[in-house]
Amino acid sequence: MVDRRNFMKTCSGLGLAGTLFPGVLWAQAQAQGVTKITKEMIDNAAAIADVPIADEYKEMMLADLNDHAKGYEEIYKLHIPNSVDPALVFDPLLPGIKFETERRPIRISEARNGAAEAPENLEDLAFASVRELAELVRREKVSSAALTQMYLQRLKKYDPTLKFVVTLTEERALAQAKKADAEIAAGKYRGPLHGLPWGAKDLLATKGYRTTWGAGGFENQMIDEDATVVKRLDHAGAVLVAKLTLGALAQGDVWFGGVTRNPWNTKQGSSGSSAGPASATAAGCVAFSIGSETLGSISSPSTRCGCTGLRPTFGLVPRTGAMTLSWSMDKLGPICRTVEDCGLVLDAIHGRDGKDRSVQPAAFNWDANLDWKKLRVGYLKADFEHKSEPPGEEKEEPPKIPEEQKKREEQKKRQEFARARAEYDRKYNDAALAKLREMGVNLLPVELPKFPYSAITVMLTAEAAAAFDELTRTGRDRLLTSQKDYDWPNTFRAARFIPAVEYVQAARARKLVMEAMTKVFEDLDVIVAPTSLTFLGKLYGEAELLAFARAYQEATGFHLQHPQLAV
Repeated sequence: MVDRRNFMKTCSGLGLAGTLFPGVLWAQAQAQGVTKITKEMIDNAAAIADVPIADEYKEMMLADLNDHAKGYEEIYKLHIPNSVDPALVFDPLLPGIKFETERRPIRISEARNGAAEAPENLEDLAFASVRELAELVRREKVSSAALTQMYLQRLKKYDPTLKFVVTLTEERALAQAKKADAEIAAGKYRGPLHGLPWGAKDLLATKGYRTTWGAGGFENQMIDEDATVVKRLDHAGAVLVAKLTLGALAQGDVWFGGVTRNPWNTKQGSSGSSAGPASATAAGCVAFSIGSETLGSISSPSTRCGCTGLRPTFGLVPRTGAMTLSWSMDKLGPICRTVEDCGLVLDAIHGRDGKDRSVQPAAFNWDANLDWKKLRVGYLKADFEHKSEPPGEEKEEPPKIPEEQKKREEQKKRQEFARARAEYDRKYNDAALAKLREMGVNLLPVELPKFPYSAITVMLTAEAAAAFDELTRTGRDRLLTSQKDYDWPNTFRAARFIPAVEYVQAARARKLVMEAMTKVFEDLDVIVAPTSLTFLGKLYGEAELLAFARAYQEATGFHLQHPQLAV
């Protein structure tokens, strides 16, 4: 029999896998029990798949089907690890785009009244901001050791319910906290993160502790290095207390230990894939956390859990030592309780490290006193004004068989839920716009360019399939906890049939999007989007974006509300 794996690889390599062609052709070969593919089989498969192939090319194609697989096998024998990037580097910058390169000292907000006094019950600080905790630690009103013990106890207390911890780094944390207290007592204060406990999404390598990527089959994986972000937070004096959950291989909130929960509603998952960082931060179990985003993995769980998440510009924070999903889309960023906290963390982790070749020489300069009123602000008018569809009249139909009746009832429930959610979102969106106008913001209506954005994400799936190719080829993908049609195992398998030509075409379409978005931001500094609530900024315009977002946050006070947790 023809070897199916080699056959499929070769078809894909020839660009013949964009439709049903390889599957149809392979099925014919299997059905006829033959040892090689014939021209007649190609004709039949091509007719079904709508891939016309002239007769004079078929003989050449048949030879290539056998020859090309040999080269693929030689590359497979290299067993390339996830940490090796391709000799191609994505650059989000277009000609003429400028950004700051001079790094200046950060300018943080003034301490609030009473912020420098410790409460009688240290756990009352569980939901304090980084800025507030920094003031207490700096003035030695609270020790890093005490904070670390408090957050470790809360992590242990609420993890059985929320399932946000993969590994506690207790020994490392206590040693770091002791060192931080000694340094601060000696007058060697490192800055606002010094002595503050934080949690890392468990795709960041941490020497001496497992790095599981949240995935079955990787539960005991040890990576003998610290990720650049971990090193930089160590240098800032922050205290790593836990490796926090992520959906398996950075998808969703389902990991090998269960489902990470939303502290506000434990019947819900926390969303993902930065599931643990968002849940633990919202639950007051770390001072801040680091997440990652390829396509929504910081913004989505931050929205679900009521955190403030920052997805930085691609190429601002080095990803060295982090699991790769997509070389041209992965970003690392902070998940915090306030906007300013995101700025303080970003200040510590951004900038070139000499290893991640995608990182630009851009500087992030946080200024709490930046005059946000001078910023030009647009809003997605059509999205804010989108009205939910009124329920249509349902005609009575004869009784269905039980299975169909159950399916119809479930569909009806989903529709009702969607309508209720749309109505809730509409009220919230209207209130958000009203608050912005009350603040004196002149909101300029804007539309995002029309492009097939979903189609362009074929780049993500192709790169992810390459990053975990050996997992798919060896069949170890069966070890991943979730195996639904939208989960990685099925996505990786399907991605093997994305032609190289179509990947390049998607990259070219992406370039058109970049050019169109650059034009949009020629007249704007910030765009307000209604996804409960999102602010978009220019490339490497994080300082302005955060200043505006902080003003809105201070005007609303939502960040001062916290979930009521039960054990």
